[in-house]
Amino acid sequence: MNTAKRVVITGVTQGLGRAMVDRFDELGWTVHGCGRSINKVEELRVEFANHDFEAVDVGDAQAVSRWADQVLNAFGAPDLLINNASIVNRNAPIWSISDEEFTDVMRINVNGTVNVIRSFVPAMIDAQRGMIVNMSSGWGREGEAELAPYCASKFAIEGLTQSMALELPESIGVVALDPGGGIQTSMLAACGPQYMSGSPTPEAWSRAAVPYILRLTTKDNGKSLTCPRVG
Repeated sequence: MNTAKRVVITGVTQGLGRAMVDRFDELGWTVHGCGRSINKVEELRVEFANHDFEAVDVGDAQAVSRWADQVLNAFGAPDLLINNASIVNRNAPIWSISDEEFTDVMRINVNGTVNVIRSFVPAMIDAQRGMIVNMSSGWGREGEAELAPYCASKFAIEGLTQSMALELPESIGVVALDPGGGIQTSMLAACGPQYMSGSPTPEAWSRAAVPYILRLTTKDNGKSLTCPRVG
């Protein structure tokens, strides 16, 4: 019987999610990951044949439910759930952001997190174990000009996490986690290119962040935490 610990990670096809796949693989964990890019998911399947990757849009509740059913029916509840998938709006004042763009940021960043929680957490509650990490941002704790939709979505993650912490049984914990400043991702390049040169790579970030995540316990339930800074 395979007793390896299991982690569910959303948004694994690039950035922080992709880097975390490498770290959990090195540690002997089994990764169940999703991303929207079918081509990048196929690449992950080839490189990591011992893990499990699916092309899923977390903003699609039915698609998330189908994916979760596959994972849970085959492997049972995960030990760790990391809600990482996010998108960012184009830099613009809030009154210049279209309804479609604002809605899409919320659909992925907030609704997507809830869809994953709804689909996986009941099984974790039944198993009476597990930690949930909802990736937040420093821009989920203070605003930034021209990024109001993204900031609003991450402020929502903070409040959602605090409320959820009051609803979980004592055997399970949830935290909101700020990566700890800018990381050299395509998102940062799009919304804050001025921060890129002074920011660590996802690879460097993950080497500090994943051990930090694995030290979290139910004693951290409900906390707004920040990953250690790199360099």
